[in-house]
Amino acid sequence: MASATAPLQPKPAFPRMSSIPCGDHFHSRDSSPSPCSTPDGSRSSSQRRPSFGSIKEDTEDGIAQSFVDTHEDPSPSPSSREVQESRETKAERPGMQAPDFCCPCGGFLGWKQIRLGGKSLSRSYSDLRGLGAAQAKGWAWESHDETPKQELLPPKAPEVEVLQTPPGSSPLEKLPQRFSIKLSLTLRWIFRPMATPPKRGSGFVPTRIPHAACRDFGRFALNHMAQYPALGTLVRRLDFSHFTSVGLGRTKQMNSEIQNLTSRTLLQCLDLLPNLKECLLQEHLEGDISAEVIRKLFMGLPNLRAVDFCGCSTQAFSVVFQEALVGGPALPMTLPNLKRLSLHECSTIPAPMFDHLLSRLINLTHLDLTHTQVNDSALACIPETARISHLSLSRCTRLRPCALVEFLTTHPSVNQSLVYLNLLTDPTRFRLLEETDVSALLPKLPDTLRSLNLGGAKVTSDHVPFLVPLAKHLEELGLSSADLSVTDVNSLFGNYRNPATGEEINTPSTLCYIDLAKVPQMTIGAIFNTSTCLLLSNQSYPLQVVEFSDKIITPLRERAKTQRVSVGWTVRDLGRRGWYVRDPASVPHQPLDDGARYWKMGARWWGSRKIPMVVGDVGGLYGHYMFKK
Repeated sequence: MASATAPLQPKPAFPRMSSIPCGDHFHSRDSSPSPCSTPDGSRSSSQRRPSFGSIKEDTEDGIAQSFVDTHEDPSPSPSSREVQESRETKAERPGMQAPDFCCPCGGFLGWKQIRLGGKSLSRSYSDLRGLGAAQAKGWAWESHDETPKQELLPPKAPEVEVLQTPPGSSPLEKLPQRFSIKLSLTLRWIFRPMATPPKRGSGFVPTRIPHAACRDFGRFALNHMAQYPALGTLVRRLDFSHFTSVGLGRTKQMNSEIQNLTSRTLLQCLDLLPNLKECLLQEHLEGDISAEVIRKLFMGLPNLRAVDFCGCSTQAFSVVFQEALVGGPALPMTLPNLKRLSLHECSTIPAPMFDHLLSRLINLTHLDLTHTQVNDSALACIPETARISHLSLSRCTRLRPCALVEFLTTHPSVNQSLVYLNLLTDPTRFRLLEETDVSALLPKLPDTLRSLNLGGAKVTSDHVPFLVPLAKHLEELGLSSADLSVTDVNSLFGNYRNPATGEEINTPSTLCYIDLAKVPQMTIGAIFNTSTCLLLSNQSYPLQVVEFSDKIITPLRERAKTQRVSVGWTVRDLGRRGWYVRDPASVPHQPLDDGARYWKMGARWWGSRKIPMVVGDVGGLYGHYMFKK
C-alpha cells in the first residue's frame, strides 16, 4: 500500500535483486500482473519506482512512445490524490478477489501512514485493528466469537488468561517510525508475491528478492543475507538501474562511518551471491566500483552471463577498470559464461583494454560499445566462436570505415547472426560511413536483421535499391541526415521497380519505425501532401512511429492544437527526441500491435539506442539512455 502523498525530501531509489529461471528461457512479462499491480491487473501510478533523471515506458496509454518521467515531485497534486482514491475505491468493488498476500511497495512510509479512509491516517494499534469490513473486530488470529471462552474449552481444561495489550503500548508500536520502515524493508527481502506463475512441469517457482534501501544496504540487506546464506543462493539478478545517491548528502567521511552502498559492501554482497547471472550497474555507482569488484565480476562469479557498466565515464572508473584487467591477477584465457557486455558511454576506457577483454568472450551475443574508444583491432580480436545478435558501435570515432565494413560483412561472429545493429553518428562531428561504405555494406547484411540504424551515414538515392529489400524484413530503420527524396521514402512502402535490373518488388514493408530526423526534403508540406507522400497513409502500415527532429516536431505539435479533426497521428517527445506516432484507432481493421518483440528483450517502444543486457521492464537510468538521449 502506498501513500498518495509524495515525500517532502527525495528518497533514494533501490537496487533490485531477483531470482530468475536458471536456464536461458525467460517468462514473458505479460503472463501475469506485476507484484505491485492492483487487483484488477492495472498498475497504479503511485507504485512506480522513482529515480532521479530517469524514465520508463508507460504501458497504460496504449499508444507507442508513451513515457513516464520518474522525477520526484516535491509537492502532491490534487489530481494524483483523486486518482489514487478512485483506484482504491475500484479495488473495493464487489467481486474483486483480494490477493492472498500483500507486502509494502517501494513508497511504503510505515504503519502510521496507512490511510483509514478520507484524509485520516492511522495513529495507533487500535486504528489498524479496525480496518476492513464493518463486522471486523480485530486481527485474524484473535477470537471474534462472543460465546464465552469457557464453553468452547473441553471439560476439565484449565482456564487460559488472554492478555490484551493496551493500544499504543506494544513493543512494536513503541519503535520510532524510521525503524518500522527499516523493518519492513528487511522483511521484503524474504517475502514477495510471485511475479510470474511457474510453467507446468518446470519444477521452478520464481521468487523475487527485490529492493533494499541503499542507505541501509549494509546494515539490513547485506547483514540479513550474511545471516541466512541460503537467500543469496537464490539471487540471479542484481539490478542497480534505479539506484541514485542524489539526496543522500553522502561524503567520504560518511561512507567510512556508515554502511551505505560502498565498494566494500558491494563486494561483500557479490560474495554472498554465488549463482548470480546478471549484474546491472550504471553511472551513479561508478564511485563505488573498485578494481576488486570488477575482478569479482569477471573472475569470481562463474555463472555470470551479463554485466552492464552503462555511463561509467569518469577517469577514476577508467583507472580501476585498467587495474582490474591488467594490474592484478591475470584474467583467464577465456570467459565462456559471459555472453552480454555493455560498456555504453564508458568513454574513458583506453583502446587496449577492449583488445584485452573482447578476445576472451568466446560466446558473446550482446555487445554495446556506444561512445567508447574501441578500434579496429579490438573488433578483429572477437573470437570467431561468438555469435553476436545485438551490436552497437554508435559514436565510436576510432573506427575506420573500411575496417568496420570488412568486420560486419566477413567476420563469423556477426555476418550471419545480427538482429540489432546501431551505427548512429552525428555527421556534424564525425561521419562513420561514406557513400561507398554504405554501398559495400547494405547488400551483405543478413536477413536475420530486424533493427538497423544508419543515422549520420552518407545515404543517398543510389542506395534505395539496397534499402527496399531490407525494408521487407527490418522493423526499425534509422536514416537520420540521409539525402533522400520523398519518392525515395515512398519506395520503402509501395511497389518498387529497380531501374538498373527492371526487377519489381511488391512485397509489403515490415517497417514499424523509421528515423527521418534531419532529412532535408522531409518538410511539413511534403509530409502532409497525401497525393505524393505515403508516409502517413494507411499504405505505410505497419509503420507506427516516425522520428523527426525538433524542427518538424514543434510545428506538428502546434498543428495538433489548432486542428479540429485528428489526422490519426499524434506527437510524442522526450528529452532531445520527438516522434510522430500512429493512433491505433486510425486503423481499426488491423490487429493491435503493442510493440513487444523478442529482440527488444522486454522493451515495447521503438528506436532504442541502448542494448538491454537482460529481459525486463524498461526504466531507471537505462530508460534514459535508451529513449531520452
